[in-house]
Amino acid sequence: MLPMKPNVLFLTKDPKQIERQLAGEKLDLETIGELRDDISTDEITPIPALSYYNSVLGEHPYTGLKCGQVLPIGVGAIKKAGIQVIVAGNRYGKGSSREHSPAAEKYAGIQLVFAKSFERIYRQNADNLGLLTSTDFSLLERILKGEAIQIEDIIQDRDDLSAKIIQSGGLLNFGKKYLLSDKRVDELDSNHLQGPKTLFQKIIQRNLVSTEVTSINATVNKGVFVQADWRFFHEYYTGMCSNLLHEAFSDTLSLHQKESIVAFEDHLSYMHKSVIHVTHGLVNQLQGLSAVHRKFTDKHGLISHGYLPQSEGSEGISHAIMAERYALPGQVVAGTDSHTCHSGALGCVAFGVGSTEMANCLVTGLIRLTMPESILIELNGELLAGVSAKDIALYLLALPEIKGGAGVGKVFEFCGGTIAALSIDERATLTNMCAELGGFTGIVAPDAETIRFLKERRNVDFTIEPWMKSDPEAHYIAHLEIDCSQIQPMLASPGDPGNGISIDVLSDNVEIDIAYGGSCTAGKREDFDAYHHVLAWAVSQGMKLPDRVTLYLQFGTVDVRDYCLEQGYLDTFEKIGAIVLEPACGACANCGPGSSTDASQVTISAINRNFPGRSGPGSVWLASPETVVASAVAGRIISFGKLKNSAVLKDALNSY
Repeated sequence: MLPMKPNVLFLTKDPKQIERQLAGEKLDLETIGELRDDISTDEITPIPALSYYNSVLGEHPYTGLKCGQVLPIGVGAIKKAGIQVIVAGNRYGKGSSREHSPAAEKYAGIQLVFAKSFERIYRQNADNLGLLTSTDFSLLERILKGEAIQIEDIIQDRDDLSAKIIQSGGLLNFGKKYLLSDKRVDELDSNHLQGPKTLFQKIIQRNLVSTEVTSINATVNKGVFVQADWRFFHEYYTGMCSNLLHEAFSDTLSLHQKESIVAFEDHLSYMHKSVIHVTHGLVNQLQGLSAVHRKFTDKHGLISHGYLPQSEGSEGISHAIMAERYALPGQVVAGTDSHTCHSGALGCVAFGVGSTEMANCLVTGLIRLTMPESILIELNGELLAGVSAKDIALYLLALPEIKGGAGVGKVFEFCGGTIAALSIDERATLTNMCAELGGFTGIVAPDAETIRFLKERRNVDFTIEPWMKSDPEAHYIAHLEIDCSQIQPMLASPGDPGNGISIDVLSDNVEIDIAYGGSCTAGKREDFDAYHHVLAWAVSQGMKLPDRVTLYLQFGTVDVRDYCLEQGYLDTFEKIGAIVLEPACGACANCGPGSSTDASQVTISAINRNFPGRSGPGSVWLASPETVVASAVAGRIISFGKLKNSAVLKDALNSY
């Protein structure tokens, strides 16, 4: 267990306080000041750290941590200071599902992380690796007094399954002991379900698997294992997965039902044009990640979507392709990306996991979850012109209850007249951004629009089964009713997706340097319909981009690219002066053109998150596809409606 007086580091808002502690000064809860909230995995392990998947990660924790405009923790600082306990505020581990973050902390010598609350994926990843976490600050007070605490003290408030995994030293040790010879149960039908259930609960119960330590009783907060219909991973995680599997199974490794595993290379295809990777000398290291990924994929004969031959870019972003080609209503989809919930738009349970979770699932076919509560989000009212699903997502993120953490770990079920009128592409924007809402996943019950999408996009004739909906009396921990007719075009100011404001109340004239349209959230067909709609109008008005503004448009998948070619959109994009990029995660993950290169640069972006350093050192405003390209044309943040009105006014004044 921990030494009697471990070295504690309080992650505060004041960078000088952090520097004092790293220099050896001991502080306590009364003298530290305000703890940092909302520390994201992008800050714990920023992009340069992701090129490593072994003990070298121990040099990198918190190298992206931002306190004001200062980055107080350098490479190797945590290890050098001998830090063993970390203390932070609310919603620790927001953002990406990268297991690199708890791995880096553990490799650096950190044994225990205290926070007022944790994001679901981060904490589960920590459990899987054997890094201890706690929200019980009374234990921290005991540690600071020099009292000894035991592992039983730390896990006393955890569900039974999480406690057993922690006591086993991590998930792979647990899996080898309990899951490879588990008792599988047949798919359950509705006669086995007791009482009214949500659609999420029905899907989970139909996929539950009993083991020596878990049963087919999926009550709230109970740890369970379910059979995954689809499992997928991308090249940033393959190295860690394969390394973990090699250590655990050596030459006996055999993957479960390989036909349901999909491998992607979607992040690094533009690494040779990524300033941060080139300037840090990481290109060779990242090419090594791709080589490990391909070796693993080829060895096991997996379905693979890789880089485009003789071209930049890839076949597409993993979770976007999963919705376009694989996921179906009623299925369980697990992937190594926090935005796996994208596919919830089709009426399936889709959620992100870390490397250890995926490694275990690759060999067992089973994925772990702690049964969450559900929140019903009822969206009604006709959307105003220029308002899209992205605006709804930013509106939800700005609600006080959501900002306060009410959605952390919850299932967001969307319903109502507004949802019924939205396309699958737009629904996917909402379910995708449940990751930013802090949710476990998002889901929309399948309907006629789902059937249309599957037939049109995939030529699948799908029949919705009677059970594929929530029961009228199903229990929700909260029910939010939103009048969407009142939502204006929205923005999220730099630093956090929850910094939402209506564009109409933006007081400053915010000039921009970069406009970026792309990513899984905003690289779909209908997103490109929106880009083209605005830019075609601008071209008809004789407009071009201001000299100081660079506009990037990046397809989410090759299917989207081909659609845009068929529609003739590329001619318009060329006329306006946009730089069009092949599919990839790109600037959203600071992995290519569209990322800022200087702290002074201002970006308006249609991506899903704008945590510090997420898309370069500059400041990032989030907005809808329409607002992004309208702002690019204007050279400042503006809605398309206001851009059109200003053009009309200008014409009227000129004619007068």
